[in-house]
Amino acid sequence: MPFNGLTQEAYAQKMIDEYKAADVAPSKVWPQSFDEADVLYWIRHEPAFGKQAVYLDDANVVADLPSAVELARYKAQGINIWAPPLFALLSVNGNNEIVPSRAAMDARGAGLDIIAWTLERSGILADGDNGFYYQTFDAAIDREGDVMAVLDVLARQVRILGVFSDWPATVTYYANCTGLKRKCSCRGEIVVKRRSGARTGPGSAVANRSNPVQRERDRVRRRAALA
Repeated sequence: MPFNGLTQEAYAQKMIDEYKAADVAPSKVWPQSFDEADVLYWIRHEPAFGKQAVYLDDANVVADLPSAVELARYKAQGINIWAPPLFALLSVNGNNEIVPSRAAMDARGAGLDIIAWTLERSGILADGDNGFYYQTFDAAIDREGDVMAVLDVLARQVRILGVFSDWPATVTYYANCTGLKRKCSCRGEIVVKRRSGARTGPGSAVANRSNPVQRERDRVRRRAALA
């Protein structure tokens, strides 16, 4: 952007205008972008939609993640939801158990809600060397069922708002076993809600091992174009 006279701000506005024209309630929309300027635009110009706009984090390694000060700045600017890749939110302790990461605790301390991406994009877990998404806690992964431990720590300890997943059956199974409620929405996404009403997750997904961040960006753009 700009492209054929269409600026980035006009593009961000056009997406929201499409939802308005279709009479989609803002409460059912989580506009998302890797570009902080897009999220801030929605907050300032379309606050009904902007209050649950999702700032996607494109970090490739831990060193790329925002500091506690940066996370607090997001919140001060009106950003309510930070959405990093799985590795940003989890670590292992001295007993080789999966635990919330420093970044996860900093984000919660800043008052941010969190959506994680992407569950079940890493092939066969038992093979080891599970790549991008598992880079900070792969030492604690031994078998396929460990994905449930990942999801449980995200839900109960990190207390994520949502999780992107290629396979909603896993998230649905977890929700049924733990007493969460789920809500299905368009294009195969799911939203899982706690019985108290706090959302615990949209599921859709993106990225692969070879270039997960670029694949995520491409998928988000395609979905925006279809909206």
